[in-house]
Amino acid sequence: MHKVLIANRGEIAVRVIRACRDLGLASVAVYSDADRTARHVRLADEACWIGAAPSSDSYLRIDRIVAAARASGADAVHPGYGFLSENAAFAHACRDAGLTFIGPPAEAIVLMGSKTEARRVAAAAGAPVVPGTDGPLDPDATDAEVAALAAAIGYPLMVKAVAGGGGKGMRVVSHPDALPDAIRAARSESLSAFGDAGIYLERRLERPRHVEVQLLADQQGTVLPFVERECSIQRRQQKVVEESPSPVVSPDLRVRLAAAAASVARAAGYVNAGTIEFLLDASGNFYFLEMNTRLQVEHPITEAVTGVDLVQWQLRIAAGERLTLNADDLLVPRGHAIECRIYAEDADTGFMPSPGQITVLTAPEGPGIRNDSGVESGTTVPVFYDPLLSKLIAWGENRSQATARMRRALDEYEVVGVRTSLPFFRWLLAEESFAAAAFHTAYLDELLQQRRGQSFVEPDLSHEEVAAIAAAVALQSGVRSTPASRPSGGAVQRHEAAGMFPRQPSAWMRQARYDALRQ
Repeated sequence: MHKVLIANRGEIAVRVIRACRDLGLASVAVYSDADRTARHVRLADEACWIGAAPSSDSYLRIDRIVAAARASGADAVHPGYGFLSENAAFAHACRDAGLTFIGPPAEAIVLMGSKTEARRVAAAAGAPVVPGTDGPLDPDATDAEVAALAAAIGYPLMVKAVAGGGGKGMRVVSHPDALPDAIRAARSESLSAFGDAGIYLERRLERPRHVEVQLLADQQGTVLPFVERECSIQRRQQKVVEESPSPVVSPDLRVRLAAAAASVARAAGYVNAGTIEFLLDASGNFYFLEMNTRLQVEHPITEAVTGVDLVQWQLRIAAGERLTLNADDLLVPRGHAIECRIYAEDADTGFMPSPGQITVLTAPEGPGIRNDSGVESGTTVPVFYDPLLSKLIAWGENRSQATARMRRALDEYEVVGVRTSLPFFRWLLAEESFAAAAFHTAYLDELLQQRRGQSFVEPDLSHEEVAAIAAAVALQSGVRSTPASRPSGGAVQRHEAAGMFPRQPSAWMRQARYDALRQ
């Protein structure tokens, strides 16, 4: 393996390109019309155009991606996550074209991509599973027949899509009367999202935590589980904040989770990086949820607490190398790490996407901070793709220090031109319940419901307000200033040059307002 094509975009493409460079491998980016000037295109050694802006005409076109690999002379393909990363047909196409697919065998993708088949594999491997139907519901089953199955499982329950993930095709049902509508809605959403209308029923655990175990598996049969990640902070079944280790997992429970995860991966014939996800109840009982047959968005926090470069190991395993990591070390976390997914979204409008041009971007720096990003000042956030801007990771010797560093980094992070989820995260990490780690999978939805109608961002500051605040701060520090003065080269000048004033004031403005009000 000498040249890797990355069949993805944004921050994950940048991440893989950097791992390739560290290992001395050449990298090939692919891009659509919307990404001609994107960061991942400029960082790669080569780049190939694959189509129009819509993902259906570019990043989801297996034929064009395979053709780009052949044209560029690439001998391997890394799918990243999302798009084609869990598409067995893509893995087959790469193999048929003589390309190394940097991921699991297509057979494992098919097996574990079906949630009902995955449940069967997990149960056979000895992992506990949540009570539910043994397979997909018969599409011709009557409402009465389905109601009988649901009654045997017990309410509340979940109607879940057999395929896919990310919370799509999923409905919570608390009463039998709501079951028929929930089934119809789940089937329709699943068909639209995954091309598969298959659904099944599963008991809904009340207020569980969501924990997951990262795995690496080589071609020689070695499977290594890592310290768990806590992923309970979710909005509509989609992860928002992740951390490692889980604040509630004991060393003994960690070992049992790891053993269950490894047994499932072995039973599936798994190779490369993957993740086994579990639900954890208040009594410490855990249940297999599903397997993600790809690299996870939140992989950097595992890297932060273990010191292992997961993407490099993906490449090395695909090249046939044996895992040489110490299994015991991987279950002993070195400190604590937290990740916030920074999106171009406006929390005040129900987290609607906020496409447009980023006119100013100032990323945080300093001890314990990592920012995996695919954007920069001047980048246009397109309407066609997931609006993830970056993954902000904070590491500390303990959870308290990691939280303090994340809060500092969020204050330093400045994005002008598009709305972002930064104000939302500043609020969330200041919550006492976050500090106490008192959360579960419904925690964030409940918290958001409590503050419904309240804005996450401070109101815009007028130039006059900024001038008054700057003057007050200058007087407090003994520095003479005029009402029209501005901090040289500071945030105000940058925003004025950009032609707009931020709804999310920079850190110095928030501090200046606070200092002025204290006088």
